[in-house]
Amino acid sequence: MQLNNSVKIATRIDSFLLSRLKGEPSDLYKAARYLIEHGGKRLRPYLVLKSCELLGGSIKQAIPAAAAVEMIHNFTLVHDDIMDKDEVRHGVPTVHMKFGIPVGILSGDLLFSKAFEIISDSTCVPNDVSLSLISTLSRACSDVCEGQVLDISMAQSRTIPTEPQYIKMIEKKTSSLFVASCAMGALSANTTKSDVRRLAIYGKNLGIAFQIVDDLIGIIGDPRITKKPVGNDIREGKKSLPILLAIKLAEGKEKTTILDAFGNISTSKTKVRRAVEVISSLGIEKAIRKKASYHLDTAKKSISRYDNPARKDLLSLLDFVVERSL
Repeated sequence: MQLNNSVKIATRIDSFLLSRLKGEPSDLYKAARYLIEHGGKRLRPYLVLKSCELLGGSIKQAIPAAAAVEMIHNFTLVHDDIMDKDEVRHGVPTVHMKFGIPVGILSGDLLFSKAFEIISDSTCVPNDVSLSLISTLSRACSDVCEGQVLDISMAQSRTIPTEPQYIKMIEKKTSSLFVASCAMGALSANTTKSDVRRLAIYGKNLGIAFQIVDDLIGIIGDPRITKKPVGNDIREGKKSLPILLAIKLAEGKEKTTILDAFGNISTSKTKVRRAVEVISSLGIEKAIRKKASYHLDTAKKSISRYDNPARKDLLSLLDFVVERSL
C-alpha cells in the first residue's frame, strides 16, 4: 500500500465521519465517535474509494458510501465487544467499558442508523444508485449477523468444525463487508453490473485472506504489537483455521500439548507457549499464507482487465494482506 495515499484517505474519511456524528445527548455521540477517534485501519472505506476510482469514478462520489461502511464496521465492533465481554480495543477501554453497556448498545445502534441515513440522503449519486447502495449494505449486515451466530455456535460446540464450515462462517462474518465495500465503490462510479460483480469477487477473496491471516497472527503474533498475550486465541479456544489445521495434523504428544492449552483460560503461560511452538513446528504459518495466496490470486484475476493507478493500489493491498505480520 502507498502509505501517504492511505493516510490521506483515512484523514478525509475521518473528517466526514466525525462531521456526521454530532448531536445530543452528547454522551451518545461521544460513544459513537469513540472508536473512530482511537485508530483503526480504515481498510473498508479505502476499498470503497479505490474501487470507485478503478472504474473511473471520483473520491467525492464514493465518500458517503465509504463512511457508511466504516460506520457499520464500527457498529459490529461495539456490539462484538459487548457480546465477548472484551475490555480493550485499539489499546483503549472498549465503548461499553468507557460509557456503560446501555449507552454502548445505543451508540452501536446509532452508527447503524447513521450509515443508512448517509447513503439514502446522498446527493453525490443518482437515486437508483442510492437504492442499490442501501440494498448492498443491508445484505452485508444480514450476512454479518448470520456469520456471528455461526461463530457462536462453533464456539459452543464440542466438535471441531471442518475447513469448509469455517470458511463459510468467515465469508459471512468478515468477508461480507469487504464484498459490500468493493461493490459499493463500483456502484458509486455508476458503472455496469459486470463491474460490480468483478469488484465483489475481489472483495470476497480479499476478506477471506485477511481473516485467515488475522487468525494466524492471533496465535503467533508479537504481543508487543497485537496488545494480546502470546497464543491468546489458543487460550480462549478460538476455532480458527490455523488451530483447526494444527489439531488435524498433530499426533500423539503434539496433539495433547495443543489440546491441553486449547480453550483453557487458566492454563499456564508455559503450556500456551509450548502449544504455539508445536503449531509453528507443524508448518501452519506456511500453510495459511499459501491458502491466503490462493484467494489473493483469485482477487487479482478479477480486476486484471482494468489498467489505472487504482488497480496498482488494490494489487498492493493484496500483497500487504498476505505478507503482514500484524
